[in-house]
Amino acid sequence: MELRIPSPEQLRTIYAADLKESFPPAELKPLQAIEEMWRDGWYRPWCLFDGDDIAGECFLWLGNPGWALLDYLCVSPRRRNGGVGALLLRKMREAEPGMVILAESEAPVHAPDPALAQRRLGFYARNDARMAGYDSDMFGVHYKTLYWAEGQVDDETLMREHRFIYQNRFSPQKYARYVRIPRDPLAGPIPQVPWDE
Repeated sequence: MELRIPSPEQLRTIYAADLKESFPPAELKPLQAIEEMWRDGWYRPWCLFDGDDIAGECFLWLGNPGWALLDYLCVSPRRRNGGVGALLLRKMREAEPGMVILAESEAPVHAPDPALAQRRLGFYARNDARMAGYDSDMFGVHYKTLYWAEGQVDDETLMREHRFIYQNRFSPQKYARYVRIPRDPLAGPIPQVPWDE
């Protein structure tokens, strides 16, 4: 299997077939936003091809040089439980040498399915993700923060680069209303709304 960038038509197909089926509205960017970010050089939609078939996707939201957020990791429903997710992560890291890649995974304590959220965290840990020392709130969803890097990265640096990714895309008003990096456990909840609110 080979990791490569899809055509615009392939991106539209996998968005409808995989991402819309796998992510709730509060976690899914509109296709138009992904296409705009890709066109503007802030997004890299890696896909794992098995011949002409796309087995899965790992989309990177780019930040400052050398930094990215794993925006979506999705295995095609017909290819799940066969090691494709782990292969995607390995090939993504090979394709992005030297990149510090952040990730957000739903915190089990507030997840609708705590056991599933815990399994996701276990999957990332088995695939060499490090746990950062802070959580975040995005559009009403509480996330644990993870990252891949060649060595340890301190939390202040991680938070600064994590914030930049969102601040670079959102207006100051939207950022203040829907994004908290780090999450403040004493603050009131952020309303859970779709990404394009």
